[in-house]
Amino acid sequence: MQTHFKRTIPTMALSAVKKGHLMSIFYFIYILLYFIINKQVEVDESDVWFPNEVVKANIRGDSLIKAWREYLNLTQAELAAKAGMKQSALARLEKGDTIPRKTTLMKIAKAMNIQIEQIIE
Repeated sequence: MQTHFKRTIPTMALSAVKKGHLMSIFYFIYILLYFIINKQVEVDESDVWFPNEVVKANIRGDSLIKAWREYLNLTQAELAAKAGMKQSALARLEKGDTIPRKTTLMKIAKAMNIQIEQIIE
């Protein structure tokens, strides 16, 4: 869809200007601004920040959840309580014994006040 958009927008604009259709020009500007704004909102992995300590812990073999938890000086019990889950479930996630659901990751990220992208392996 975006490839089609890129090819047709200049043609639409040129046609509108040649014909003097004011509404076509406004429509073109509206569509162009819509795509520019949406592109700015998209999450780019380069926007995700990791502290050096978290990276080192992850390289040593710790899960990102555990690395962030320790970086934020939280115990498993504290993080589990903030995320609304059992400590034993958090321990299994940190060990990699289970594959977490996206909703679980969202709760954990929110509890640590970080983005979900920062705990996805």
